[in-house]
Amino acid sequence: MITKRAFLGMGLASLATPAIAQSGFQLDPRFEPRVVPLRYPFEAGQIIVVPTAHYLYLVQPDRTALRYGVGVGKAGLEFKGNATIKRKAVWPSWRPTDEMIERDPRSYAKYADGVPGGPDNPLGARALYLYQGNVDTYFRIHGTTQPWSIGRSVSNGCIRMINEHVVDLYERVPTGTLVTVL
Repeated sequence: MITKRAFLGMGLASLATPAIAQSGFQLDPRFEPRVVPLRYPFEAGQIIVVPTAHYLYLVQPDRTALRYGVGVGKAGLEFKGNATIKRKAVWPSWRPTDEMIERDPRSYAKYADGVPGGPDNPLGARALYLYQGNVDTYFRIHGTTQPWSIGRSVSNGCIRMINEHVVDLYERVPTGTLVTVL
């Protein structure tokens, strides 16, 4: 008999296989999605991000969590604290922040007018927009066109996921979800 944990683990792992394999990229197995036990009591449905470990946890009601590997912000650019998902988008458009353009105009000035949603968009297949109160933090949990960045601290602060993984997370969490970045 297959347990709930085994079923979820197999289902999540299979999500990553087709598209990643087609791109020739091989995700480090430790960053594959899996169900893990929780040591600390968090609210079911809450998202916990541990940037130093490069993991995002979606807390389940049975003291387990769905764990996904993530890429996070470079030193000095990372988000820490609590936020709420106030908006979700499928194939979101993207525009670098003014701060990104100022820090690295050679890389970002050409995108100042924005990039429409689609497979080549840096936000990938889905985006979850993080707010504090009614103020947009400009930090996102989103897909990526750079799957090799999973397990690294390379972004301008956002939390990156393999596209197939962020699609799975997107379907599981509603707006209003609490996100804690430790």
